[in-house]
Amino acid sequence: MLIHPIKAFSDNYIWYIQEETEAVVVDPGEASVVLDYLEEKQHRLAAILLTHMHEDHTGGVQEILASHPECLVYGPKETEDLVNRVVKEGDSFDLLGQTFQVYESGGHTHGHISFLMGDHLFCGDALFSAGCGRVFTGDYEAQYETLQKFKRLDDDINVYPGHEYTEINLRFAYDMHPENKKISHSLEEVRELRAKGQPTLPTTIGMEKEINLFLQAETLEDFIELRNARDDF
Repeated sequence: MLIHPIKAFSDNYIWYIQEETEAVVVDPGEASVVLDYLEEKQHRLAAILLTHMHEDHTGGVQEILASHPECLVYGPKETEDLVNRVVKEGDSFDLLGQTFQVYESGGHTHGHISFLMGDHLFCGDALFSAGCGRVFTGDYEAQYETLQKFKRLDDDINVYPGHEYTEINLRFAYDMHPENKKISHSLEEVRELRAKGQPTLPTTIGMEKEINLFLQAETLEDFIELRNARDDF
């Protein structure tokens, strides 16, 4: 099993999950980069997974399906116009010889979901390294509960967010807590990776517990204050 990020737009990652000659892609906002990669590798696209409805995560679906009409598409109800398998919290399905479990992870959008495959979590915009998605719904309680759900996962779970936001998130965290050595060290490492054009992802739940201020928020009120500060950063 190989998991590879395909870059899209300025900072999106489309996660490409490969098992031998079959593949699954997560949140293909752009079609051409996915189709080119499939053609280069000569892989069969078994399925597309969608975490939420935003165009930068779904925009490539129809064009990909035009070339791969047999492909299954899984996603939440808010993406029902694009999918042939609507899934919700507690559902599971098998692809590439692996079981994918569906977790409700609302807040960024009302119907946002995440997919857990073994020790790999594909979480769209619900969780970023050192951050989380903007709460466009205004439902801060849902986003806070989503983070609590992720926090209960095993520390060794690998986390695959949909955007390369790690550096700006760590800059915010450092601005809030300049005395925190773990945050400052992580920021240095991330700046070195980005200077080389390398991704900072995946991260892990264990790492996020140490550097992600949003996961560390002890109350809903603390989370709201932190999210508002990050929105203005």
